[in-house]
Amino acid sequence: MEKGRVLERKVFYAGQKVFNEGEAGDRAYLIQEGTVEITKHGLTLATLGKGELFGEMALVDDQPRMASAKAQTDLSVVIISRDAFREKLSKADPFIRGLINIFVRNIRNLTR
Repeated sequence: MEKGRVLERKVFYAGQKVFNEGEAGDRAYLIQEGTVEITKHGLTLATLGKGELFGEMALVDDQPRMASAKAQTDLSVVIISRDAFREKLSKADPFIRGLINIFVRNIRNLTR
């Protein structure tokens, strides 16, 4: 994020859905406090905590959300908009951008 840019923050309460599998994704989330459970077809794929990022795959490849996210505990996040994410990605080395696209495609293929 650029200096001076206001970061949007949001709180989700324990048990509250952050997003559902299949929805369009226009933001990613950076966890400040709490934990989030990532599930697909009712199976837990991951439990993430402070400092971890989730929801980013939809921003990389413009595909619907691959999984659902639900706050396990009260969850405080910084919201990363599609524009901010793309701006950062555009400044990355083209090799790194290509690698990220390959990783996202492989993860989606593995979870189908």
